[in-house]
Amino acid sequence: MFFMIISLMLIVLISLIIMTLISLISKKTISDLQKSTPFECGFNPLTMKRLPFSIHFFLIAVIFLIFDIEIIIILPMTLTLKTTMMYAWMMTSSLFIMILILGLYHEWKYGMLNWTK
Repeated sequence: MFFMIISLMLIVLISLIIMTLISLISKKTISDLQKSTPFECGFNPLTMKRLPFSIHFFLIAVIFLIFDIEIIIILPMTLTLKTTMMYAWMMTSSLFIMILILGLYHEWKYGMLNWTK
């Protein structure tokens, strides 16, 4: 038991020494305001903190992603045509496509597909 306590204290002491040495040897710790700010695509964060964001563009992007994933689900359905029963395949694919069409109608009805209002 005594050996375990000594070992634990030695491990903690070595860890503290290493952390202290690293903080002393490391590069400058004074952070520059210009270097610590995010910089994306030529956007200067010091001039404008917030850029106007079109929520409609975001919704169009989400709709695109949803339909893109749905296409990924539909494409393998043609490969399973030969290995499944025709009635079950037809019911599954028709139900899935009907849900897609109803979703598209819902988005069209509420004007989500119109770019400008």
